[in-house]
Parts: sequence; C-alpha cells; structure tokens
Amino acid sequence: MVDYILVGFGLAGVSFAEQLRKNGKTFIVVTEEDQSSSVVAGGMYNPVILKRFTSPWNALPQLEYAIPFYEEIESRLNISVLNPLPVLRVFNAIEEQNNWLIASDKPLLSPFLSTNFKLNTNASVLADFNFGEVKYAGRLNVAKLLKSYKISLLESNQYLNEQFVYNDMLVKPDHIIYKNHKAKHIVFAEGFGMLENPYFNYLPLNGTKGEVLIIESEELDVSSILKSSVFIIPLDEPKHYLVGATYDWTDKSWETTSGANEELISKLNELITCDYKVVGQMAGIRPTVKDRRPLVGQHPTCKNLYVLNGMGTRGVMVAPTVSGQLYDFIENNIQLESEIDCSRFITMHDIM
Repeated sequence: MVDYILVGFGLAGVSFAEQLRKNGKTFIVVTEEDQSSSVVAGGMYNPVILKRFTSPWNALPQLEYAIPFYEEIESRLNISVLNPLPVLRVFNAIEEQNNWLIASDKPLLSPFLSTNFKLNTNASVLADFNFGEVKYAGRLNVAKLLKSYKISLLESNQYLNEQFVYNDMLVKPDHIIYKNHKAKHIVFAEGFGMLENPYFNYLPLNGTKGEVLIIESEELDVSSILKSSVFIIPLDEPKHYLVGATYDWTDKSWETTSGANEELISKLNELITCDYKVVGQMAGIRPTVKDRRPLVGQHPTCKNLYVLNGMGTRGVMVAPTVSGQLYDFIENNIQLESEIDCSRFITMHDIM
C-alpha cells in the first residue's frame, strides 16, 4: 500500500507530488498525458493584472512561496526551468501612464510596478508611449518541468501513463483500491478532465479554451515579456517566441482553430512591424472556476477522496501554495481557507 494515488499531472499534480516527496510520502501518479493544459501553457508568472492595474488574489505570498519551490525542484533534478523576466506593458496613451503611476502607490502593487518608464528602443515594436515595467515576473518552462519530473518518477516506478478508469476504483472506509494498487488517499488533479469524474463533477469547473502561436523571427530582438493586446514571451530556443492567448468560453475541444490563428496574428501585427514566421499553434483548456478561486478539498462522503483543481490562468503562482494547503489539510488537519475549500459549493442535494 502507498500513501497516495495522484490522478493527473499538470501544474497542480506536479506541485502536489513535490509536497509528497518532500514529506517522505509514498505515491504513484496515474495520468493520460495528451490532455493537460499545463503542457501548452505559456508558463508566465505575473503578479499584476495588467488590464486593470490591480493585484491578483494573494499574489505576493504566492510568489514568495512559488519561486523557492520551483528552485528546489530545479536543483534536485539538475534542470533549468525558471526564467525571471520583466513584463513590459505597452502604453497606448498618456492616460495609461497616469493610471500606472496611481496604481504604483497602492500597497499591494508598489513592490511590482516600477515608476521609471522604459523607453522603446526596439524598431520592430510599436510602442509610441513606451512601457511600464512589472518586476518579479517571468516564465516557467512548464513542459520541461513536467517531462523532467516524469522521468524521475518513471525511474522509481511511480508513474503510470494511462487513462484513469473510475469504475476500476473501490472506495473502502480507510483506503482505496485501484486495479492492483492500494492507497490510503487519492487526489484528483485532472484539470478540465474533472468533469468526467463521477465523484467531483458536481463542482462548477467552467473551462476556458486558450490558443497560442509560436513564431520565429530573426529581427524581433526581445528579451523581456511584452504585453499589449497579446503577450510575446521569449522562449528557450533562440529567435522563437510564444504569442497568446485567446479566450473561448464555449468551445471545449482541444483542436487548434483558424479563428484563433487569425485573431492572434491580427493583434500581433498591431504590436510588431518585423517579419516573422508562424511555426506552431497549440490549444488547451484552462481549468477555470466562476468565482476565480481553486477547487480544493475532500469529497463530502468519501473521506479519502480529494480534489486539487481550478488553478485557472495563474497556475504557476497558485499551484505550489494551494498544493501545500491541501497536504496540510490531509496530513496535519489544518483547515483549508474557506475561499478555496470546495465545500463552498456543496448543497444538501449534492450529498443525498
């Protein structure tokens, strides 16, 4: 018997796996790799909502926890996946500059918003009113992180690359049986796939489809993350950039679309003037929740079943902290914060 079966291996799954490893717990991962939005995510971490110049939920403590968390994984696996990069927000008018300066006086934003505007010296970028700089931002190479962590789990026989079959699970009072495996607890970190989970599909996971492009450009010499109506994120491969992302609340397929391609190219052409070539397009479904808070906690009647989901668009920042809270809830009986506890959506009808 192991301590845990972990179903799903995106950002939420790998974060919880790391909590288990650090605390000496035994576990196996069961996952179907093909459908994880984390694999196609841009991986940007950004402590400011740049559309409205506001602070995301718990941005500072999440960032202070997440950076050392990923650095420890980098050190242990001997990989480099964390790339600190400032975000340069394109100003479109003097009014936006003024709004930025007003926002920079707010206590939650002052650590992140530089009051020294960056001049646009890049002939390939259209930014007549220059840039505002967001500090302590960057990119996590999520695909590389998941691949490297997977290899480490494969070497220790802790990774099953297969679709989880709910009918093959038996829930006992004090343990779980899944095929030929036994575990004290099972944690579902399935992302949008949670809607197929008969134990947690009552939770209001919406799912927001996002698509991104990968472009190659010899002329676009950008070493920061640019933000206008789209993001341009430098990738590890030289001269390659990720451009995104779209938001579609109705299409729940994983296929790329010509509509998203046209939308992203149109917005990109409003930001840069140099030649480029589109070399890739990817799509994923973000696990979003109507109140923009994660779904974390225990099944209302099956007490050894847990959910870790709903990281939304800021999973790089949110997942490490929230996975630690779930671990403390299970192992140390520390109550979850009410705003992330999935019991906030339970009614008497759900549990009868």
